Amino acid sequence: MTRTFPSGSDHRCSWCLSDPIYIDYHDQVWGVPEVDENRLFAKLLLDGAQAGLSWITILRKQEGYYRAFDQFDPMKMAHYDDPKIQVLLQDPGIVRNRQKVAAFVQNARCYLDMKEAGIDFSAFLWEFVEGRTLQNSFDELSDLPAQTRESQAMSTALRQRGFKFVGPTICYAFMQAVGMVNDHLTSCYRWEQLRQID
Repeated sequence: MTRTFPSGSDHRCSWCLSDPIYIDYHDQVWGVPEVDENRLFAKLLLDGAQAGLSWITILRKQEGYYRAFDQFDPMKMAHYDDPKIQVLLQDPGIVRNRQKVAAFVQNARCYLDMKEAGIDFSAFLWEFVEGRTLQNSFDELSDLPAQTRESQAMSTALRQRGFKFVGPTICYAFMQAVGMVNDHLTSCYRWEQLRQID
C-alpha cells in the first residue's frame, strides 16, 4: 500500500527531482528506519550493486533484482552454483557484472553464517548507530559526507565476516537509505517528519 505524506512535498532534496521513480523513492523509502533483517540484507546488496553507478540505475532494475535473486532469499542464494551465475549474467533485468553477482552469493553465505552463530543481522547493523537514527542537519547537498566513522566501522566489521562490496561509502549510502541517519536536507519536508520517528 502506498503511504501518503502531508502537504509541503514541493520542497524536496534536490537529488531526487530528475525522475518520478526517484521522487517516489525519496518520499516513501529513503531515510525511513528499517529493522527487518531480510529487507536490510536485500538493501545492502542493492547498494553494493550500485558501486560505480548511479542509484537510479539500480532503482529502475530493483524488480529485476528481486525476481532474479529469488526475492533475496539468502537460503536459496547461498546455493547458487556457477551455472546459475552464468544464467544471471545473461539477465537484462540486473547489472550483469560477474564480481557483483558473485558477491551477492558470497554475502548470502556470510549472512547465513551470522544467523547460524546466533547473530541478529538487524541488531548487528543498528549497533553502529547505537540503535537510534542519527539526526543530521545539513543545508546543502555538498554538506553530506561520503562516509563517516560509523560507516567505516560497519564496513570493517562486514569485511571481517567475509562480505564483499561493503566499503565505507557503500555502507554510508545504505545507512542513509535505511534510516540509520536522517540526511534529508533541512529544507526538505521529510527532514522534520523523520525527526519525529524514534
